[in-house]
Amino acid sequence: LLPEWTHAAFDTLSVADFEILAALDSEIILLGTGNQIRFPHPELLRPLMQVRKGIEVMDIQAACRTYNVLIGEGRKAAAALIFS
Repeated sequence: LLPEWTHAAFDTLSVADFEILAALDSEIILLGTGNQIRFPHPELLRPLMQVRKGIEVMDIQAACRTYNVLIGEGRKAAAALIFS
């Protein structure tokens, strides 16, 4: 749990936010973007690509459901949730 992950809203996400996610011990990151799916600018994803870590973008409800399924399967997953 990283409650300090970001204080940003979707529109103010930065490369630094994704560098934190890239450092996690997980094989996939689920990015929950609120009530609708919003894709981050590809430049922001560079830290994840550099460490060959997958990211899936979905609404927050789907991210939570998918996280529970992956963890239940024993996978190393992280959910990065943006509520605004």
